Amino acid sequence: MRGDVELYRTGRLLVRRLHHGDVDDLHAVYGNAAAMRWVGDGEPLDRDGCAHWIDVTHNNYARRGYGMSALVDAASGGVVGFCGIVHPGGQAEPEIKYALRQDCWGQGYATEAVIGMLDYAARSLGLTAIMATTAPENTASHRVLEKAGMVRAELVHEDDGSQTQVFRWRHTTSERAP
Repeated sequence: MRGDVELYRTGRLLVRRLHHGDVDDLHAVYGNAAAMRWVGDGEPLDRDGCAHWIDVTHNNYARRGYGMSALVDAASGGVVGFCGIVHPGGQAEPEIKYALRQDCWGQGYATEAVIGMLDYAARSLGLTAIMATTAPENTASHRVLEKAGMVRAELVHEDDGSQTQVFRWRHTTSERAP
């Protein structure tokens, strides 16, 4: 793995920290208009924008000890997507984010990654509460988050007239005991 920093493994995924060699894989996800429909402002990133986000992620690792990570298919060694805990716009509450290559949608990777990331966040990072945000009409993400144990919470009415569906997760000592 070229000295990559592995965070955890799930049944099919090896989850590791991002490195600059991930820029093309990041661009395959975040440069895809269909995938970006549900992310941020909905605009795909160019390759330079993806390289910038790897730098942002490295700053998050240094500052908080966590950030986005690469989801590597353990069988093939290929990156299928990205998942992590972030604080968008400097928000205080940690938020889980994920995005997959379009050819990997519908295969259960997102649910597997989110379950693993929540467990990692509790066990290794000491986080006990994490949120997620989605567009109200993004029912595929709602299913992923609910399968991972997150609970639908408030519907936020944004200043621009849009809405954001919030999901919440709290770690309890009975969850995923060792």
